[in-house]
Amino acid sequence: MSPAPAARLLGSLRAPEDSRAAALHAGAWWLWALGLATAASRTTNPLLLALLVAVSGYVVAARRTDAPWARAYGTFVKLALLVLAIRLVFAVLLGSPIPGTHTLFVLPEVPLPDWAQGVRLGGQVTAEGLLFALQDGMRLATLLICVGAANALANPARLLKSLPGALYEVGVAVVVAMTFAPHLVADVQRLRAARRLRGRSDKGVRAILQVALPVLEGALERSVALAAAMDARGYGRSARVPRPVRLFTNVLTLGGLLGVCAGTYGLLAAEGAVFGLPLLLLGLAAALAGLRLGGRRAVRTRYRPDRWGPRAWLVAASGGAVAAAMLWGAATDPQMLNPPAVPLTAPELPLWPAALTLLGLLPAVVAPLPPGAGGDRAPAKEDSR
Repeated sequence: MSPAPAARLLGSLRAPEDSRAAALHAGAWWLWALGLATAASRTTNPLLLALLVAVSGYVVAARRTDAPWARAYGTFVKLALLVLAIRLVFAVLLGSPIPGTHTLFVLPEVPLPDWAQGVRLGGQVTAEGLLFALQDGMRLATLLICVGAANALANPARLLKSLPGALYEVGVAVVVAMTFAPHLVADVQRLRAARRLRGRSDKGVRAILQVALPVLEGALERSVALAAAMDARGYGRSARVPRPVRLFTNVLTLGGLLGVCAGTYGLLAAEGAVFGLPLLLLGLAAALAGLRLGGRRAVRTRYRPDRWGPRAWLVAASGGAVAAAMLWGAATDPQMLNPPAVPLTAPELPLWPAALTLLGLLPAVVAPLPPGAGGDRAPAKEDSR
């Protein structure tokens, strides 16, 4: 073997390990995206919301890979636009709680019974009501887009691999399901193509039943083979933990998760922002303690665990900084981040919240480049001669 092909072969063998070591921790992407989503929940300013969408879109375009899950961003953007359109349609048909003086048009109003007082169908549509619906819909759409950015950037398998030991069984089940799902789709496509080649129809109830049986048989064979392989490798082992410790662990974990839910709701709701953050931190501490104790029963080791390095800290901190800036702005000057729809005025861009929002662009600089980006593509094949 000549030196050039040998070098290419050695490089191909080392490439997965090098790219895996340089890849960013999946949890850092989720913390960054949740920070942007928290910031979006604290403002209804259309300019700030559009800036948050632009920040998330730029980072996704700069650091997205060619993996199948990376295509989720476009789906979430379409879903966000659909949600925004539905919110505007509801505002037109059902009216808005904001009274307005600038009438755009009047729809025929349907009379409703007495028990439906306070609800109308049709009637006057004002510019103030549409502006209020637009601001409210843009906030929800921005939340969906931020979640879509996390789905497009974070590897779900590596994220599940990083779960604590207490959630080990759940992570294994989800990883197995995610691994088998593409096989089921491939089996269905293969069998339908085989029926078409034999001149049989691949549509209708009868065709579905005839395709489902081989697919189910193949899935059962793979399940039995996987169960035997997992049993041979020692999956399912657990350490002996006293019953009081298990009960205390369950109480800590369940109570902590309830506290996290209540604290998150308090942060998202303007009335509960005072107690939301302390309750969220207390619930998070209790949940982490419960997961730490619950991890004692999982006797296992991690093969090539993902490392949380300085880049992961910077990416997560950039999202947290954007969220903290919006929370502080909403507490000090709420009218700046939530401009009123009445009177009807053009929204203004607050300078310092917009400048701090640009901190969310930090992952586009510090996060490692995905494989094949920045001119790091695989070299073309040489002539076999």
